[in-house]
Amino acid sequence: MKIVVLEGYTLNPGDLSWKQMEDMGELTVYPRTSPEDISERIGDAEIVFVNKLPITREVLNKCPNIRFLGVLATGYNNVDIAAARERGIVVSNIPTYGTDAVAQFTIALLLELSHHIGAHSEAVKGGEWTNSPDWTFWKYPLIELQGKTLGIIGFGRIGQKTAKIAEALGMDILVYTNTLRPELETESCKFSNLEELLEKSDVISLHCPLVPETEGIINRETIEKMKDGVMVINTSRGQLIVEEDLRDALNSGKVAGAACDVVSVEPIKEDNPLLSAKNIIITPHIAWAPKESRIRLLNIAVDNLKAFLSGKPENVVN
Repeated sequence: MKIVVLEGYTLNPGDLSWKQMEDMGELTVYPRTSPEDISERIGDAEIVFVNKLPITREVLNKCPNIRFLGVLATGYNNVDIAAARERGIVVSNIPTYGTDAVAQFTIALLLELSHHIGAHSEAVKGGEWTNSPDWTFWKYPLIELQGKTLGIIGFGRIGQKTAKIAEALGMDILVYTNTLRPELETESCKFSNLEELLEKSDVISLHCPLVPETEGIINRETIEKMKDGVMVINTSRGQLIVEEDLRDALNSGKVAGAACDVVSVEPIKEDNPLLSAKNIIITPHIAWAPKESRIRLLNIAVDNLKAFLSGKPENVVN
């Protein structure tokens, strides 16, 4: 049985082991693959693991031996699910590996927006404290989160975990989601409609999937309904935000700060509007990437393959 991993480097840049997969078949791991090389590298392999590369109908037509397609991520919008289903190809994803890591990163971004720790550290190293006439100084407004309202759009595992951490910081939570689960409400965490969330939130954090209903959910119109001085955090999908509109809101001061771990096209392009925005943190899609999280991802990918081979596939998305 031939197994091909098309994008091995982001999951395992060298600090993990592929042995579990090697024990299951003839394994070939490509650190990176260009879109034009996908079909050739898959060849006659039966098992294919992919992360962000497009697995189109054309690719599947050229690679008729594929029986199992493992997505090394939670999102699978890069795979033509309908074409895979037509060919009887099982597609499995990794739904739970990064819950703690992404929630932790979301709160890290929130704390950085609130305190600008990195910028103040660099100011000290640059001599500004040494040369200050006062015993203290700050270069940006500092924000206490106790009593502030965090609006969470999307309330899956990551949204729920983020809410718990924010509650521990003394924040009130408003949640907008299509699936209401009253048992998840607490004294400080309540479901709301989108209008109420936009109007009342001091911080808005995106944790929803990218579907037609959520694409561009942060746009000029929804931003106008937000509080002046709101902060926006996105650790979900870049296309949830109309980037030109967020840039304009940041530059006008309507939005006081934003933090995005994802953008509409990745790697980020030189002309991305957010690069010309004030008061924004942009990180290179790393919320998922602690070693502990990547170990879980790899283990679940192996378990998905084992389950498929045993005739009882798990985490099937098609």
